[in-house]
Amino acid sequence: MLIGRLDRQGKLLWSLPKGHIEDGETTEQTAVREVKEETGISAHVLTSLGTIDYWFVAERRRVHKTVHHFLLEAVGGELSDEDVEVTEVAWVPLDELETRLAYADERTLVRKARTLFARERPAAEGAE
Repeated sequence: MLIGRLDRQGKLLWSLPKGHIEDGETTEQTAVREVKEETGISAHVLTSLGTIDYWFVAERRRVHKTVHHFLLEAVGGELSDEDVEVTEVAWVPLDELETRLAYADERTLVRKARTLFARERPAAEGAE
C-alpha cells in the first residue's frame, strides 16, 4: 500500500509509509506502528529491505533523515486515510508500484522486494 501526500505545489506524491522512531521502539516496531497510523492496516515484518539516507529542507534548514524499510504482511485492519499527514492511501499491485512511487530510492526497494518474491515463488510452487 502507498500513501499520497501533497507537495508544496499541490501535486500528489505517492510514497511508502514511514515516520519517526519513538523512545523505546525498534525500527521494526516503528514500521508496524507507522503503517497502522498512516494506512489503517495492521501488519507484521517479514524482512528488512534496507535503509535510505537523504537530505531535505524544512523551515529553512537542511535535515538529514535515515529511513529503515521493511517488507510487511498485512494481517488486518481497513485501508484508511484518516491520518492528518496523509492525503490518500491506496493498495497498488506490485507490478505498478515503480510507476506510482515519486522517489527513486523507494523504486529501488520495490525492485528488491520483487526479487525476493521471485525467489520464493518457485519454492512455494514446488511444495504443492
